[in-house]
Amino acid sequence: MMAAVLTCTGLPLTARADSAKVVTLGANLTAEQKTSMYKYFGTTADAVDTIEVTNADERKYMEGIASEAQIGTRTYSCSYVEPTTSGGIQVKVGNLTFVTSSMIASTLLTSGVENCNVVAASPIEVSGTGALTGIMMAYEKASGTTLSEEQKAAATEELVTTGELADSIGQKDAADLMNEVKQEVIKDGLTDEGEIQDAINDAAKTYNITLTEDQMAKISSLMQNISQYDYDVNALKKTLENLEGKGSKEGFFSSLWSSIKGIFTGDSGSGDGGIINDTNDDVLGADAIIDSTLEALDEETKKEGFWDKVSNFFKGLFGGSDDDADEEETDEEEDADGEDAEDTENSDDALTDGENSDTDNPDGAADPNSDPTLNNADGADPNTVNDQAAPEDAALGDPAAADPAQNGGASDGPTDGSSQTADPASGTVQ
Repeated sequence: MMAAVLTCTGLPLTARADSAKVVTLGANLTAEQKTSMYKYFGTTADAVDTIEVTNADERKYMEGIASEAQIGTRTYSCSYVEPTTSGGIQVKVGNLTFVTSSMIASTLLTSGVENCNVVAASPIEVSGTGALTGIMMAYEKASGTTLSEEQKAAATEELVTTGELADSIGQKDAADLMNEVKQEVIKDGLTDEGEIQDAINDAAKTYNITLTEDQMAKISSLMQNISQYDYDVNALKKTLENLEGKGSKEGFFSSLWSSIKGIFTGDSGSGDGGIINDTNDDVLGADAIIDSTLEALDEETKKEGFWDKVSNFFKGLFGGSDDDADEEETDEEEDADGEDAEDTENSDDALTDGENSDTDNPDGAADPNSDPTLNNADGADPNTVNDQAAPEDAALGDPAAADPAQNGGASDGPTDGSSQTADPASGTVQ
């Protein structure tokens, strides 16, 4: 504990500013709905910077990639973004029916983001195809960095392509396939069209997926685009491990250091979800569609508090971990088994007085020639693309959205398929 205190005192006491966390709100939300989103995110308008995202902002990246039906005319999606210094990308989504947390995390990698926590949601069910635009805008403001315009366009193309693929093969298979292919393209530096198609075919076989020629062509074109840019393979690996539930186990020192550093630098969200843990799902209602990349992580690891990490660190440093103790116990048992086998062998030799025996292992003795070390005993409807809303939000009271004739289509329109849908002639919703 003294070592921990001394380490803490050596750290600069500079807390990260609140502006490092940014909220984006859909421009077509009512004032009441916007207030509800702050409550869902677990923050207030005074505690964060806020950006209003319009349909024009979404069109900047989606035109030429998504259909007019997917782009729509209104924006309801919101996001809450917290850049981190490690841990990869963690995402939670609420009331988004066309995109999943895994899709957003993977496409953010394509945009050039390496580490951050993200919550993307809407007070009413929407497709969420425009959510990525707001997230990228929030990340740039929160981190003070500028992402490549070309990579942001590639990320948007990836999100739309993955979503369309999900319509025919399911959201999980679509995300797994795209992640597998992208990892091979980036890791092996594939740029040749033939090599990329081979990678797609291999991934399809791995997941037992049959692709149409059109799907193959779209994925191949996307991956050729992605292959032009430089990506950190380790950052890619970390986020993909998060999505597979393999990134939850930290070493003693790494876990302790992240916790201590987080207290003094404001980077407590690295690896454990940060702002994602502050969300209040009750705000969105009992029927809200909730999806998070953190669901794949070990529950006990997520619940481990700071002092648990400190305690476990020093246990590992001075007394050994439980795993170490188990390994030592196993080794001792193996040594004992080896000694018993040796004693039995010597006893047999003495009894037979040098005579050969027809049985190599009398009385069940261990084989002296053997090696003793070897004796160890998705909620959303994947077919929803052109999300037509029942803009009336019963829980939140959105009078402005209730009249489809008055409001037209919505870029993030609700998706309950009720009779109060937007008129397709006046615009569709995403």
